[in-house]
Amino acid sequence: MSATLSTMLEIGTKAPSFELPDTDGSKVSLNDLKFDKGVLVMFICNHCPYVKHLNEGLVEFANEYKQKGIECIAISSNDVENYPQDSPDLMKELSDKHNFPFPYLYDETQEVAKDYKAACTPDFFLFDRDLKLFYRGQFDDSRPGNGKPVTGNDMRAATNSLIEGEENFEPQIPSMGCNIKWKSGNEPEYFK
Repeated sequence: MSATLSTMLEIGTKAPSFELPDTDGSKVSLNDLKFDKGVLVMFICNHCPYVKHLNEGLVEFANEYKQKGIECIAISSNDVENYPQDSPDLMKELSDKHNFPFPYLYDETQEVAKDYKAACTPDFFLFDRDLKLFYRGQFDDSRPGNGKPVTGNDMRAATNSLIEGEENFEPQIPSMGCNIKWKSGNEPEYFK
């Protein structure tokens, strides 16, 4: 496993809009999401061990915080030609297996990942109700093999601060995971 860190997009950045296909084939846009307090955009994929390690925790978090006005959405931007285990059909299988309570979208062109400056899986971007970036960083400090339980403590603390109307949240520690699998020649400047 190669470890890649988040780019740490600037706080206050407006969420780039998108419209992408869900695992059932329907198009979902950022504007379709109904949320009261904010939205968490997660870049994940099927095969990454860092994501696999968090899947149950992500589902638990999404179910809990939906009740508190936070919507979640997941996007896979990996090159499926070279990483067929991340194909849309297998995305659907994974979503069904874990009962994802959020849309799982496929970013075939990888343009959405570039718009968000997503670098790794998982990569997290928490936006407020005005779609301004409030938190970008790790879910928690649990990693495959480090023996720490998946708690979502960092994301929970940031999300609670957002819900409570706080203006800033610190610390913001970069997420870590496998790099997004860019199509040959499609790598963004920040990856090189």
